[in-house]
Amino acid sequence: MGKIKIIKGDITTLDCDAIVNAANSSLLGGGGVDGAIHWAAGPELLAECRTLHGCRTGEAKITKGYKLPAKFVIHTVGPVYFEHKPAEAEALLTSCYENSLTLAKENGLKTIAFPLISAGVYGYPQRDAIKLAVETMKLHQDDFDEMTLVLFGEREFGFAKEEYSEFIQE
Repeated sequence: MGKIKIIKGDITTLDCDAIVNAANSSLLGGGGVDGAIHWAAGPELLAECRTLHGCRTGEAKITKGYKLPAKFVIHTVGPVYFEHKPAEAEALLTSCYENSLTLAKENGLKTIAFPLISAGVYGYPQRDAIKLAVETMKLHQDDFDEMTLVLFGEREFGFAKEEYSEFIQE
């Protein structure tokens, strides 16, 4: 059974098979983690993303990692929370994690790191987003050697410590 870790840090620095990008539907870069990943990977990532012609909410697409330590980037588009009923937003966010994990598995990847998808400017409640991420990863532990949830802020890291202390690595 694979290991699940929750850390506070910068996802662009992780050396793993794939990092997941919380992208916008154009896949052409943006703010937050999306902008950070595009900046760290270099212009080749943007060039490859242009060939993908976007991505729908809940779906996932894969590119090379280019200048990142990670070999691949899996791009997924999370829901804007207030544009959906809560159950629909939850289903779409679950699809982001499920489709990213499926794509990683199909490509033979064994280590993957996720940001907290949709919980920044897209407005998904952070506690709920953490629970959904971890519970979805738990369902796939047998398929991966290691799955990491990378939290950027102190607040969400505090929430994760309260709920999932067994997975916390400081």
